[in-house]
Amino acid sequence: MRTDKILQVNNLRISFFNNQIENEIIHGISYDLFPNEILGIVGESGSGKSVSSLALMGLLPKNISKITEGSILFKNLDLTNVSSKAFQKIRGKEIAMIFQEPMSSLNPSMRCGEQVREILLNHTKLSKAAAKTETLNLFEKVKLPDGARVFKAYPHEISGGQKQRVMIAMAIACKPKVLIADEPTTALDVTVQKEIILLLKELQQTEDMSILFISHDLSLISEISNRVLVMNQGNIVEQGSVKEIFNHPKHTYTRALINARPDLNVRYKRLATIKDYMNDTIDKTIVTAEDRVKNHKKIYAKQPLLTVNNLNKTYFSKSGWFKKDESFKAVNQVSFKLFEGETLGLVGESGCGKSTLANVILQLDNASSGEIIYKGVDITSLPKTAIRELRKDIQIIFQDPYASLNPRIPVGRAIMEPMKVHGIGSSDSDRKERVLKLLEQVGLDASFFSRYPHEFSGGQRQRIGIARTIALEPKLIICDESVSALDISVQAQVLNLLNDLKENFGFTYIFISHDLAVVKYMSDNLMVMNKGQIEEMNDADLIYANPQKAYTKKLIHAIPKGL
Repeated sequence: MRTDKILQVNNLRISFFNNQIENEIIHGISYDLFPNEILGIVGESGSGKSVSSLALMGLLPKNISKITEGSILFKNLDLTNVSSKAFQKIRGKEIAMIFQEPMSSLNPSMRCGEQVREILLNHTKLSKAAAKTETLNLFEKVKLPDGARVFKAYPHEISGGQKQRVMIAMAIACKPKVLIADEPTTALDVTVQKEIILLLKELQQTEDMSILFISHDLSLISEISNRVLVMNQGNIVEQGSVKEIFNHPKHTYTRALINARPDLNVRYKRLATIKDYMNDTIDKTIVTAEDRVKNHKKIYAKQPLLTVNNLNKTYFSKSGWFKKDESFKAVNQVSFKLFEGETLGLVGESGCGKSTLANVILQLDNASSGEIIYKGVDITSLPKTAIRELRKDIQIIFQDPYASLNPRIPVGRAIMEPMKVHGIGSSDSDRKERVLKLLEQVGLDASFFSRYPHEFSGGQRQRIGIARTIALEPKLIICDESVSALDISVQAQVLNLLNDLKENFGFTYIFISHDLAVVKYMSDNLMVMNKGQIEEMNDADLIYANPQKAYTKKLIHAIPKGL
């Protein structure tokens, strides 16, 4: 039994207050963190992972929350009794944090290098010049290519993976003893995610740090952690070594988390959700290879719904008064066919051209050259009135439903608006009836009609986004990273819903994601994109079992597999 604890959390209870009503959300949790270890904390949204970690940083929201019981001992100092002023010396220097969303955590009006240098100037006695040198060293340490360019760049000028590396550089700048990584790879490609995981492991060893790694993905936790805590509804339901938790999970909730991710070797008709595990209602029906062949014969015997021929999209950027404009080919000679009732998976790293291709198909962006033939008509040269009519037929489900919903409009009205624009329904009362039915079809209560977007969870908002999309009775739906920000179990519910809707309404999907496990589960055919081009295209199961290209092998190899 180890006694050299760097952090001890004892019987921690945290409550939030709403109009004097106390609601306890962390119910007496206890755990230890040892020097030079990576401790994984796993659980769904609302399990208390982030709230309990904010308590370690003294960052619980003031006036509406408080620690009601317990202690947090860091180097024998109880952090629950430390003043805000004293915490400023600890925060960033002794205990640091990498947040989930680097774009909202970095100051958009400040250059990246200045943001890291500011940390060093606040917590060390380095001069401005020495702090800049140290910042460039940190950029090298976190493997940022061309650190000098990143130093001068604003956050919007660098990629998601690079932003996350800047955040890591900020977090390790003062050589903290404890680093809290809160969902640091959620919105990243599998390959970038793998790089960040390896980087954190390496930094933990070279910098002599202990890491609390928070995630909703147990497979990912297994790739990085020594030990694991499983949290559910403000309680620690299980803790132990990675091997114990993965090979011999004791709690039903832990088993549910392990199995909620799509199985890469067996294709089940429905994904098991956490609720299915808790209620023992798992559907173990398997879609066999023969079932797929039979279904594909039916799909591919028809005429294509969409044919893309030699499609190109080039962007130009001004490089100076007397210099020639620089060109960048986001989509390069792309050709494929999409059939009615098919789900075509589209996968690749950020910047490969997936979303640009989707925008050109949706006619939100004009093609530079090539054809997009939808129902026998080349839609690249349609007049504006015809494009408006096309909007009804080809719809999109966005990655972030909250950003695509108007916060001032109740969700029922938000779903009714496009129906009115496109002449669906004979009157407002008819449209309302249709919306109430739609809400039920996507697994929401009809009473949600008058509620506002902020009143819903991420999974519920995504269902509202889906309801708004299918309200227009489209033929083709583009799902652009529509489950990437969701918990594993909510993701399973939404994927089941999309498959049910496809069966009931005969939808055709282009399913875009950086998560190959999810794309493989959803797709009939799979298209892999790299640098604007199609790297390979085939049956989803065949590509996973026998990838032909090195790039596809790299993507598959990067999928977190668990133990």
